[in-house]
Amino acid sequence: MLRDDIAWAPEGKAAMGTLVFDSDDLEITEDFLSKAYAKMRIGSSTPSASRAQIRRDTVASISVDELDLDFDMSYSVTPLGRICLCVVHAGTIEDHVFPGVEDAFGPGDVVSFAPPDLPYSGRIRAARYNITMLDPALLSQVAATVGQRTPQPVRLTGHRPHSAAAAGHLRRTINFVRDHALADPAIADQPLVQATVSQLLAGSVLAAFPNTALTDPTASDRSDAHPGTLQRALSHIDDHAAEPLTVADIAAAAHVSVRALQYAFRRHLDTTPMAYVRRVRLAHAHHELATADPGTTTVTDIATRWGFFHPARFAALYRETYRTTPSATLHS
Repeated sequence: MLRDDIAWAPEGKAAMGTLVFDSDDLEITEDFLSKAYAKMRIGSSTPSASRAQIRRDTVASISVDELDLDFDMSYSVTPLGRICLCVVHAGTIEDHVFPGVEDAFGPGDVVSFAPPDLPYSGRIRAARYNITMLDPALLSQVAATVGQRTPQPVRLTGHRPHSAAAAGHLRRTINFVRDHALADPAIADQPLVQATVSQLLAGSVLAAFPNTALTDPTASDRSDAHPGTLQRALSHIDDHAAEPLTVADIAAAAHVSVRALQYAFRRHLDTTPMAYVRRVRLAHAHHELATADPGTTTVTDIATRWGFFHPARFAALYRETYRTTPSATLHS
């Protein structure tokens, strides 16, 4: 059974919405997986008992899949062209191999399956697991290598997180994205929510895995982090707060590297560029709540329009800033 609530996007391009797959036919499962991920061959020692259940939710350049295979399945996959994260809930993944690496994963493990340009193979043994995929370009958009004279794409240099704490944080981020940003299509469809979710996940990946991004400002970055840089950045944020923004966008508008921009905000405002963006968007949400008709709009409508997709967190941030609740402002 395949229930497709999205316009299927070929060649790894993400669509908006949800897709549900349920089949006990190995050939049909192979065809589906080849379309959902990359061309692959699968096999099973028990083809008569081979049920696969998959749910995919997508937003912008991210997809989050929950897979439940009640059989042993071998796989051989061509390069995905995307960063592919795996969180194992139950069962095991064994003999997982890509050039230079051979590993096995069990419940609780968080890994990157393989570099985007390399094939991989292995065996799944009656496992439930999560697959989260994202565009590799997202890493460069949030990392401090953007803005260099000869920028290089950011790459992960290890397939396991550098610590158990980092793995736990990434696992919680994936769950947060799945359960809040993607749970309601009306929320996931908001452009600012899509941008926020993409940057949140990419930042968590960079924090979890060893990678090629450089984060310390150079002498040139420190020199560029002057009040004029900050003012250009603030003006750009104020003028474009209603649009998707990345740190790279703001740095380009300020004519400096991402590291210089981050250093300028830290030096002069003791905050980060994206924290300031959130502050500006919260002010816009506050203004809309104060002027909107409560008979035709809701707090959730306004919050998601300004990129706040978690109602409880939005309410907490709002109370901390304005000493009242969003609902009270809307109905005042």
